Amino acid sequence: MKIEDVKKRSLEIRKLYHELEEKYHGSQWTIEEDALAFLTDAGLVGRLTMDHVKRWPKDHEDTLEHKISECIWWLMVLSDRMNIDIEESLEQFLSEKENYLK
Repeated sequence: MKIEDVKKRSLEIRKLYHELEEKYHGSQWTIEEDALAFLTDAGLVGRLTMDHVKRWPKDHEDTLEHKISECIWWLMVLSDRMNIDIEESLEQFLSEKENYLK
């Protein structure tokens, strides 16, 4: 799957969630609320990783695979909301790390 496809699908899904937020709460989540939701899911990646290596008991239905994918989805949403070109940013980051480690 190409990053552009992931981004497009992610934004379409986020739009549907925005519609639910409007319906049930009268407004869409702010960027800060989206960031907090991402951090919550990222924290769950940590707990599920601990469960994966048998260091913490799993106490909910989420899977590690699901939460990692959800974090990627949140990053696509957040980068778009903050006008960050995720492909360009990721390319720059990877190139910098490759050059640094050579």
